[in-house]
Amino acid sequence: MPTERMVHYTHAEDLPAEISAERWSRLKGICASYMGAEDAAKAELAYCFAAEKHTDQRRRSGEPYINHPVEVAIILAELKMDCDVVCAALLHDTVEDTETPLSDVGELFGATVTELVDGVTKLTNIEIDSMDAKQALNLRKMFLAMSRDIRVVIVKLADRLHNMRTLGALAEDRRLFKARETMDVYAPLADRLGISSMKWELEDLSFFYLEPLAYQRIARMVSESRSARERYLKEAIEVLQTELTNSGLTGFQIYGRSKHYWSIYQKMRRKGKEFSEIYDLVALRVITETVGDCYSALGAVHSLWHPMPGRFKDYIAMPKFNNYQSLHTTVIGPTARPLEIQIRTYSMHEQAEYGIAAHWLYKRAGSSSAKSGDAQRLDDQINLLKRSLDWAASDDIDDPKEFMHSLKIDLFDQEIFVFTPKGEVLSLRAGSTPLDFAYAIHTEVGNHCVGAMVNGAVAPLSHELAMGDRVEILTNKAAKPSRDWLGIVRTPSARSKIRRYFAAAAKDDDALSGRDALARDLRRRGYGISTQRTAKALAAIAEQLNYRHTEDLFAALGAGNVAVRSIGNKVEAILDPKPEEPQTEETAAEVIAEARRQARGSNRKPRGKRRPGSAGVVVKGGDADLLVRLAHCCNPVAGDDIVGFITRGRGVSVHRATCPNVKGLQEQPGRMIEVAWDGGADALFQVGIVIEGIDRIGMLKDVTVAIGDAGGNIISAATSTNREGIATLRFLVEISDASGLDPLLAAISRVDSVFDARRSMPGE
Repeated sequence: MPTERMVHYTHAEDLPAEISAERWSRLKGICASYMGAEDAAKAELAYCFAAEKHTDQRRRSGEPYINHPVEVAIILAELKMDCDVVCAALLHDTVEDTETPLSDVGELFGATVTELVDGVTKLTNIEIDSMDAKQALNLRKMFLAMSRDIRVVIVKLADRLHNMRTLGALAEDRRLFKARETMDVYAPLADRLGISSMKWELEDLSFFYLEPLAYQRIARMVSESRSARERYLKEAIEVLQTELTNSGLTGFQIYGRSKHYWSIYQKMRRKGKEFSEIYDLVALRVITETVGDCYSALGAVHSLWHPMPGRFKDYIAMPKFNNYQSLHTTVIGPTARPLEIQIRTYSMHEQAEYGIAAHWLYKRAGSSSAKSGDAQRLDDQINLLKRSLDWAASDDIDDPKEFMHSLKIDLFDQEIFVFTPKGEVLSLRAGSTPLDFAYAIHTEVGNHCVGAMVNGAVAPLSHELAMGDRVEILTNKAAKPSRDWLGIVRTPSARSKIRRYFAAAAKDDDALSGRDALARDLRRRGYGISTQRTAKALAAIAEQLNYRHTEDLFAALGAGNVAVRSIGNKVEAILDPKPEEPQTEETAAEVIAEARRQARGSNRKPRGKRRPGSAGVVVKGGDADLLVRLAHCCNPVAGDDIVGFITRGRGVSVHRATCPNVKGLQEQPGRMIEVAWDGGADALFQVGIVIEGIDRIGMLKDVTVAIGDAGGNIISAATSTNREGIATLRFLVEISDASGLDPLLAAISRVDSVFDARRSMPGE
């Protein structure tokens, strides 16, 4: 039982007259005609709840606001939608336009009604720059909601239909805006759902506001010719009824219908004719019991009247995109005037009237009366509709104007049916090309498409496919999409897939460009980009800047979204260590004296060949007793510009002048000392080399041979290959001086598949 806080009335007769809806009794009667007692009571509670919440609200016309949700519910009840949908129609504005929380709706009416109400509720409290953007956001929410329950869209259409019926209360600019939006989006959407009654009324109401003079002219001429048309229809029905009865058909119905105003106006514009030249303003509809009777009736019609060439369509064998089924033929009828005739079964007629709404009609009917084939067919239709508009719910199109343009095109398309080489039928929009066909088969088929065969003959990718074409796609694994394809494809789905490919490809190119730019910057600073230390630093920087991977950071560098120098500075800040030892108050003389004492007590024995790290450098100023060692962070080689730093307990540490560690050492200028290479020393020096290339069999062997031929002696080696097939080789090589380094690197660079050979940076 509902709580006092939520609702005061549970029966419509208890509502005060001032908050009651004018047509509640009409809605109540419709609900009672097809709902059970429990569902009808639930709908009445929803009405009472909505009436109470909208008590003090009025529409622009001045009428009580509750009239609107009741009218929306009547539209849906006439389609025999289930109780949850009718309740959602009654409640759809309570959350948006009153202070009612969604939780109250859920507590009283359950999760299903709550989801439907939430799906229909417009987006509010969001700052929008333009009405186009607001449209796009509202429609996207609607399509996203549709992916959970397509009934949201049916409620939305009913809401729009009643708003169009009462559009006169709005200002003229708002009337025109709503009418254009309805004609461009909502009427085609009703057509997609197969709800023809909504489609025609939405189009005629939009036509009334968008083209008032043309509407009034056609309405007047239709009214003036009504009596003549009625006589013509009566005569045609009598003749056809006699022919069908004589053919042995039973249980059929025949009735006439007039074309809608918008349909007449479209035909006049399309054919460039005046009203007096449009003869097929009326049509006959034949409803039969079986599919076989449909084709029997068609034969009877064609034996009675001559069919017009090219005006026969079999939508039973080939249903429309909205699952519409019927036989259409135009014949030269009585008085030698064209007469359009539609022939369908009763279930097909129900589908044409209710569209997707018939899905819930079948479900409600249960297995006893519902045909499982029809129910399955409608399930398939819902899934097809979801797939056909998947692109609209995605984030691939960010520009609201482009989104609306693509949406309008997709909703207005006319379908064609083409065949795969195996004879399978594929539905495409009119004007589609082989590229659209390829992407409809699979994204990878489209991405690797190199050509097409249409009906056994080679056709360009821009060829416009026609109904019944047999299409074969030619592919090549090495082929890639072209940006020109964006001007060839006609479906938003194919266009979205092509854009997605180029977005990924551009990211890869940007990542490669960004990595190269950063590598050059780091090399100038004395670092290597492929060292383990640098990789860790870049990973930390990427995380700090909210990039998921280092490759994303490289892509941002390549695209110019992040400055290379800024990232280089961050890397240097991480890799630049503190000075080798802390600042002390000791004088340089005290440190040198300590170094001399250690040198005299070391008892070193002279060797004929001085090894790297023990000699090859002299300390200027005559301090020959000082221990000298080459710093392993940069491995200086004879010929490099070098500097010395007096350490505690390890003598003089010699660094390359470009070593990044020197920056920290220079903060203690008193401990810096001049050093120079000993030109007469017979010494060997170790130098690190980094080689990158495309991995292949025999690459390591060829590189080691090149190093040996150039006079280098390999001390150690390490290799690795990444997922992209790029091999990185690291060597520690002995050479006599720096003059031999360039010829060594040149020899390595000439090895097949090597694209970079360089001296390793400090720490690499």
